[in-house]
Amino acid sequence: MKILHVITSLQMGGAEMLVVNLLPRLHALGHEVGLVVFNGERTMLMERLEAVCPSCRIYKLGGSYYNPLYIFKLVRIIRQYDIVHTHNSSPQLYTAIANVFCRKKLVTTEHSTNNRKRERGGLLRLIDKWMYRRHDRIICISDVAQYRLETYLHRSLSDDKCRICTINNGIDVEKFYSAKSLSDLRNRFVVVMVAGFREAKDQDTLIKAMAKLPRDRFELWLVGDGERRADLEKLVSCLRLEDNVKFLGVRNDVASVLKSADVVVMSSHWEGLSLSNIEGMSVGKPFVASDVDGLREITQGAGILFGHENADELARVILRLSEDRVFYNDVASRCYERAKQFDISKTVEGYNRVYLEVFGY
Repeated sequence: MKILHVITSLQMGGAEMLVVNLLPRLHALGHEVGLVVFNGERTMLMERLEAVCPSCRIYKLGGSYYNPLYIFKLVRIIRQYDIVHTHNSSPQLYTAIANVFCRKKLVTTEHSTNNRKRERGGLLRLIDKWMYRRHDRIICISDVAQYRLETYLHRSLSDDKCRICTINNGIDVEKFYSAKSLSDLRNRFVVVMVAGFREAKDQDTLIKAMAKLPRDRFELWLVGDGERRADLEKLVSCLRLEDNVKFLGVRNDVASVLKSADVVVMSSHWEGLSLSNIEGMSVGKPFVASDVDGLREITQGAGILFGHENADELARVILRLSEDRVFYNDVASRCYERAKQFDISKTVEGYNRVYLEVFGY
């Protein structure tokens, strides 16, 4: 089959990581693959995709995320493919409109449990109902993401359950587990968080937790970038943590960075199913996460959950992990075993099955 994915950009993020991991493996199964990127800015993920899957054709539409003129460009591109798979809000809507003129099979992945559009409701909900109905199959990355979507749409999908399903995101677990540490980064007991600096993430609580720990014994690495970076730097300065918090930026060696740390934390306000969650569990280190949708489902029973925005509780968890080696090793072992349930091979198998069903094989 000829399969085209459509996404807003290849900046660092869960949806973007999924696409870059998925396309080479679909090609290995014998499919012809392509990718439309609304904002065609060159990124590390784009370079990685070009390196591992040179046969994947990448269509760069422009420099923005919400240009309605992309609809006309999509019409020309979509006609060359059998199945079109969308990610994120604007690709979902613009592709649905473009496909009115193409009549191709449409699949979409719902990556989150919440967004600003859903909070507004009203006319936007009506548009979303129309848009989701245009897709032949809707894949949610977690059970809670599926529940939230059906609730938002007033369960308008529940009368046709074959159109919606859950396929968990996955990663190459062995690649992360066998990664080599970067000894030059290490200094004190290291806590790391890998996430974009955007509204869904809550680096603030983690930074506040660091202020409650002995400064000569602990340090925090923040991996990522985004529009909230200045806010986080200001918070670090206000708490006088400049010597304890390192902003490492966007990295292409995340597995090694995670392997070099002592504890991996994901502090968020909400998630769909966090790939960083699975990555953090895969390196054989304790994983600590906010008790929120999208993190709770994977972490519970393996890693450690702390109350949303509760810096005091988070600080106590980190301190215990640093002092109780038996507890530390037990949590780390359980996290690794849980991560193996989310290997990328299972994700690829699920997506390929959906494509075959939708195309009628």
